[in-house]
Amino acid sequence: MSTTPHSVRTTDYHAAGEPFRIVDQDLPPVPGDTVAERRATVIGAGGTATDPRPGPLDDVRRLLVQEPRGHAGMYGGFVVPADDDGAHFGVLFWHKDGYSTACGHGTMALGAWAVDSGRVPAPDDGDVAVRIDVPSGRVTATVHRTAGRTTGVTFRNIPTFVTARKVPVTTSFGTVEVDLAHSGACYASVAARDLGLDTTKAALPALVRAGQEIRAALADHPATRHAGDPRLSGVYGVILYEDLPEDRPSADADTLPEDRPGADAGTLPDGPRQRNVTVFADGQIDRSPCGSGTSARLVLLAADGRLAPGDTLTHESVAGTVFTGRLLPGGITEVTGRTHRTGTHTFLVEPDDDLGTGFLL
Repeated sequence: MSTTPHSVRTTDYHAAGEPFRIVDQDLPPVPGDTVAERRATVIGAGGTATDPRPGPLDDVRRLLVQEPRGHAGMYGGFVVPADDDGAHFGVLFWHKDGYSTACGHGTMALGAWAVDSGRVPAPDDGDVAVRIDVPSGRVTATVHRTAGRTTGVTFRNIPTFVTARKVPVTTSFGTVEVDLAHSGACYASVAARDLGLDTTKAALPALVRAGQEIRAALADHPATRHAGDPRLSGVYGVILYEDLPEDRPSADADTLPEDRPGADAGTLPDGPRQRNVTVFADGQIDRSPCGSGTSARLVLLAADGRLAPGDTLTHESVAGTVFTGRLLPGGITEVTGRTHRTGTHTFLVEPDDDLGTGFLL
């Protein structure tokens, strides 16, 4: 039986350009004692994150991510109960191909939504921590407030760790060396120049192809497996990055939160500067610098001796937006950026609409 209601209400945000659609109404409960178990339920017995079998609420996911109500680059989440009283709520992240284990930009958007909607009380001036259970663990979105407005969000991730360095991968662009790190999901990092590419909009078709080839080549690599939880195994995203001059003005510097790294327009914090294109799931492009992917870059840069304590990674997206990140003891990372509400929607499914939940091209 279809679980699609006749209407679905959402509140939409973007974090540094990447969309996040929050289902803002009660939906049928998803069986499971934890968010991780609920993710397994919505994927369906025998399914995977990128090859889901229909499960509870999957009609709703497809309705919101597919055309004509969504698009292939849409991202979003179902708000579900937390694992215990230590978090404010839980979330099941979704995209066009299924359900992810982590989403940094979505965590930022959810923190802003929780405060903006009054779900989590917050001061007019100051910070408030919104604790969220996600399939990979418990994360925190610290929402920064000034004069009654949300001015930025800092995402604190679960511990991130390097699993492999310089793994040779053969692609149609040549053989490259790939670094792997787990940051709630497994990310593969590759220097774009090693593929003969840069991280510009003109290079996006080639970057997507390279990302898909690298992900497929690493499908069975032992370093992509998560020792503690097999449900977190497998390469989720491929980060194709390049270094930027450290004196280059930040395209998004004037939009960073006050009193956060890189806040002063036209100034840059100490530390490396990089731009990346993250290709996730089945060839989707992250419009933001990728929140969880930034965590992966932080631990790899530290392992290379390029990120010292107190330094900040200024991480730019192909759209020119910026996250800033820093590494704390124990592999804990913090990523700061801006998120904005883009609209509230009530999506309808009329009974005579032959397209039903929609389509993808």
